[in-house]
Amino acid sequence: MSEHDGGDVHRAALKLLGKVGDGGQGEVHAVEGPGGLLYKSYREPHKVDGASLAALVSLRQALGPAGRDRLDRETAWPLCRVVDGQLVTGFLMYRAPDSMTWTTSRGDSKLAELAYLLREPRPAWQAVAQPSPAERYTLVVALTDMYRWLHSMGLVIGDLSQANVLWTVRPGPAAYLLDCDGARLVGQRPVLDQADTPDWLDPHAPKGTASVDSDRYKAALMIGRVLAQDAYVSPGRDLAPVPGTLDERREAAVQRLWTQAAGAYGTRPDLGQWQAALAGRDTIKLMASRPMPRPPVDRSKFDGERRRGTISFRG
Repeated sequence: MSEHDGGDVHRAALKLLGKVGDGGQGEVHAVEGPGGLLYKSYREPHKVDGASLAALVSLRQALGPAGRDRLDRETAWPLCRVVDGQLVTGFLMYRAPDSMTWTTSRGDSKLAELAYLLREPRPAWQAVAQPSPAERYTLVVALTDMYRWLHSMGLVIGDLSQANVLWTVRPGPAAYLLDCDGARLVGQRPVLDQADTPDWLDPHAPKGTASVDSDRYKAALMIGRVLAQDAYVSPGRDLAPVPGTLDERREAAVQRLWTQAAGAYGTRPDLGQWQAALAGRDTIKLMASRPMPRPPVDRSKFDGERRRGTISFRG
C-alpha cells in the first residue's frame, strides 16, 4: 500500500473487513493489514474531484515529521487516494484513537462525538467520562488551537459539527477531527459538494459555500457550545459558560468575541483572537488617537516682537 508515500492505491488491492461507519457521502470499512487503516468509499465516485483530494494528500506529504505526526494524531487525514480505473472511489485514513471511543451496556463500541460534550449526561451513555470544568476549558483550547493550525496551512475546513469532532479526557483532554476530505485548500474546489449540518450553519454565508469566515463562525459555535454545555446556543444569544471553566478575565474576553461573532459575514473573530482570549491575553483594541490641531500662529505679532527685540531664547 502507499499510505506512507501518498501514492494511489487500487481498489482491487484492498481486502475489506466489516463496515465501521456510514454517512451521507460514503461508507467506512476496516482494511486488513497493519496500521489500523480505514477505507472511506464514496457513494457517487463520479462526482469526486480527484485533484482536490490529491491536494489534501500532498499537503500531508509536504509536512515535516513533527507536522505530519500532529496531523495524524489530531485528524483522520486522507493518506492516499483509492482508485478503480479512472475513478477515485475513496481514500485511506487512520482509525481514531481508542481513547476517543466508549462501550455501551450491550458491548458495542461507539465514537465519543462532540455531541456528548454539549448535553447533560444521560443514562444511556454514562460510560462516557465527562470532563471537569478545568478539562472542559482545556478541550476548548485544544479545539481552537487545532483549527488555527489548519487555517495557518491555507485550509478551509468546511463542515464543522457535533458529529465530526471526537474528544476524550483520558489520559488527558484531547480532540480529533473526522471527515477531513471535507476540507479544501483556499482557492480550490471541494472534493465533493459542500456539506453542512443543521444547527451548524453560518446564517450569513452564501448558500452552499464555505470560507475561512464561515469556519470562524462555526468555530465560535463550537467554542461557545462546549463552554456552555449547550447544543443550541449561538452568537447573538446569551452565553453562560459552565461555572469554573473561565476566570473573570477570560470570560470577559470570550464574551466580547462572542458578540463580535454575531456580526456581518467577513467580520468574525479569527482563531488567533480566540486563542488570546482563552489564554487571558486578550487586549481591547483602542482607536488610534489623533493629535489636537495647533492653533493658527499670528505671524504679524511674531514679526513685530522680533523687530523690537523682545523675543528671548533660553537654553
